[in-house]
Amino acid sequence: MTKFLKKDQLSSNWFEIDAKDAVVGRLATVISKIIRGKNKTTFTPHMDDGDFVVVKNIEQIKFTGKKFQDKKYYKHTGHPGGIKETTPEKLSSKKPGETLKMAVKRMLPGGVLGKKQLSKLKIYSGNDHPHAAQNLKIIELKKLNNKNIIRN
Repeated sequence: MTKFLKKDQLSSNWFEIDAKDAVVGRLATVISKIIRGKNKTTFTPHMDDGDFVVVKNIEQIKFTGKKFQDKKYYKHTGHPGGIKETTPEKLSSKKPGETLKMAVKRMLPGGVLGKKQLSKLKIYSGNDHPHAAQNLKIIELKKLNNKNIIRN
């Protein structure tokens, strides 16, 4: 019989990731697994059992190949002919963390649950952030392998 947790039985941890020289897509997959709670044995698809993730040094994130100049992000204003396009280069000059946030958002479920889980992602430029009191567990991306992301 499958055991499901109640809301009062859920617990969240805080993780810190340094994005220096990290590839956007690979970093986004690690973050989305943690935010969804897929690294826990108590994972339930319809509940928010994920952990908080603090990403620092976002201005030093990397893209592979020519994606930094050539990749296109599209959005529509809702009006006829209102399609807008931008590149990661233009987007990161205005909002440095927006490319990572968009990549993680597209890996989460749509709707209310996805929005709630995305709010657990905190992105900062530089090393300083206001979450030192949460006893952050540091994740070193270079030591991770694909089979063992994070286990509790």
